[in-house]
Amino acid sequence: MHAHTNTTRLTRAGAGSAAAAPRPGRALGAAWLCLLGLALLWVVAELVPAARVRDAALLQHFNALSGPHVDPLARRAIHLLDPGVMIFWGLALVLFALARRRGREALAVGVIFVAAPLSADFLKPLLAHSHPNAGPIQIGSASWPSGHATAAMALVLCAALVAPRRLRPLVAVVGAAFAAAVGCALLIRAWHMPSDVLGGYLLAGLWTALAVAWLRAAERRWPRRHLRQADTASAAGSRAAAPAAGRPRSQPGTRAEAEGRSAVLL
Repeated sequence: MHAHTNTTRLTRAGAGSAAAAPRPGRALGAAWLCLLGLALLWVVAELVPAARVRDAALLQHFNALSGPHVDPLARRAIHLLDPGVMIFWGLALVLFALARRRGREALAVGVIFVAAPLSADFLKPLLAHSHPNAGPIQIGSASWPSGHATAAMALVLCAALVAPRRLRPLVAVVGAAFAAAVGCALLIRAWHMPSDVLGGYLLAGLWTALAVAWLRAAERRWPRRHLRQADTASAAGSRAAAPAAGRPRSQPGTRAEAEGRSAVLL
């Protein structure tokens, strides 16, 4: 009977954890928005003549910022996303998530770090399209989306994913500044068109949104053990407090008066 009661409590606690977990619907909606944004961006940037000219003009404006003081900073920002360095960032985030007992987040980070850049490399030759010249600058046809922009945004989003809740706003602000700096560096060095950079951001957002949707669905289907234990302890505390709250309080002096009456009778 006691074992059956414990099992029932754990089942109810698990159901409570699943009910409290966010639904994956919003994350899936964000993924659909990123996918739609990718499709619209490619159609406009590659097939609309006015947008193509504006894309090239914007690249030329950024490239005009190139100089002896700016170029070294731009190169350093880009080199922070070299393959070897990205492996280091990915392992660091995975280990940090595992140290916080967030195995699912660690798995999600590994998938994002692999899938996002690989998908960018897959899309480049598939969607290759010639670009108009930006003055003397000519960008190759297989440039959309930018792999470096994809890696930068994937790094930022994964850092926010594994960060403690209280630090996420700070991580998001610093990460957004870093991703923007990398995007500007790519344009100053004339590695990509502006539409390539935006496409990389959206592609990383797509993979992260899909990963978050999976995390939320998994949390509702298989609540984590430490969350179930916390729910069980909370429920046990509530049940223990309920009888105590309903128990009548002893009035001051009642016991002393009873002892006094007994002494008089004796």
